[in-house]
Amino acid sequence: MAKQFRTTRIEDYEPLIGAESVERIIRKARPLHDFHVTNINSTYYGGGVAQLLTSITLLMNNLGIRTGWRAIHGSPDFFTVTKKMHNALQGGDINLSQRKMDLYEEVVFENSIRNHLDHDLIIVHDPQPLPLIEHYRKRCPWVWRCHIDLSQPNRDLWGYLTRFIEQYDAVIVSSRDYLQEIGPPQVVFMPAIDPFSIINRDLTEAETTERLHHYGIPTDLPLVVQVSRFDRWKDPKGVIDAFKLARKEVDCTLVLVGNVASDDPEGEEVYDSLLENREERIIIHSIQDSYLVNALQRRAAVVLQKSLREGFGLTVSEAMWKGTPVIGGNVGGIRFQIDDGINGFLVSSVEEAAQRIVQLVKDSGLRHVMGQRAREKVRQNFLLSRYVEQYLDLYSSFEPVFRLRAR
Repeated sequence: MAKQFRTTRIEDYEPLIGAESVERIIRKARPLHDFHVTNINSTYYGGGVAQLLTSITLLMNNLGIRTGWRAIHGSPDFFTVTKKMHNALQGGDINLSQRKMDLYEEVVFENSIRNHLDHDLIIVHDPQPLPLIEHYRKRCPWVWRCHIDLSQPNRDLWGYLTRFIEQYDAVIVSSRDYLQEIGPPQVVFMPAIDPFSIINRDLTEAETTERLHHYGIPTDLPLVVQVSRFDRWKDPKGVIDAFKLARKEVDCTLVLVGNVASDDPEGEEVYDSLLENREERIIIHSIQDSYLVNALQRRAAVVLQKSLREGFGLTVSEAMWKGTPVIGGNVGGIRFQIDDGINGFLVSSVEEAAQRIVQLVKDSGLRHVMGQRAREKVRQNFLLSRYVEQYLDLYSSFEPVFRLRAR
């Protein structure tokens, strides 16, 4: 007999958000039943965008909205260029040569030939597939969903990409700080976590201990943890430096766990640059294991997300959901998750981060209080049910277009 599988349904959220909210979401989804939506991004794994799409596509289908997900393909050269674009959108420098632009547009054109889009709504994520819109007869709304910190974009690159952005019907960003002077209407959707995913679901103490022991992570001293892609914007070197300062005052173990996304050619280089810091109490792993991430965020005394730029930072809400206080960089979307001094701490330097590590490791009572507040902040603001409802509202705003097409 075949095993019966089941994915998360909106009704599963009732203990967390209440029956009234669940009914409201179901009611909003009903007129959209059988609408066909596709999401297009650049990777199926690694980072917050893939995590969001993994969960939201399943939940939307359970609500009756046919929701698909495609990832574009490209050569290593293409992803080197788009990584430079990603960095420049977050304020870095870029030599925007004609060669880079030609390669970028040519690979996206090739992907347009492979992907036959006949949908009611198309959502394109981040800059990698952005020019796709130029290669289709536009028969439905197209939405660009940018997950990147756009507070200080490189102006040359932004000017170039605006040519494509202006062809979209709407733009979604993760913070009001990222709004730009462009023609398409803009809306703010802060990302959210799936509390039922492998990375967030409840684990027993025994399950948590098993995962940590499996990877040889000692639990005799308090754990200081950062989970993120190996990306310079996440400042893993700054985390190591802060830990080295903090352990002059408190005994603890640092665990840096990350992965290298398929669309991020710099990840391996960043990971390799950190390995010389490895020692008995500084553990650095490049691992794709959601159960390990879950276990680390639960068992940690302190979780860091010491980013220098951050579109949102889902790992912050993940740790907060598990009742763990987070020390985060005072940037981007992290500032909307952490209320400084209430459910975690915001920091702007290595020295500040070290000071907060010491404070939290020493004070178990403070960790407990902050952790409880952190979980409640996520419950009220950063669960996937809220994110889904925002998308339903956006879809409904295009309903006249849908109706016209159905005739």
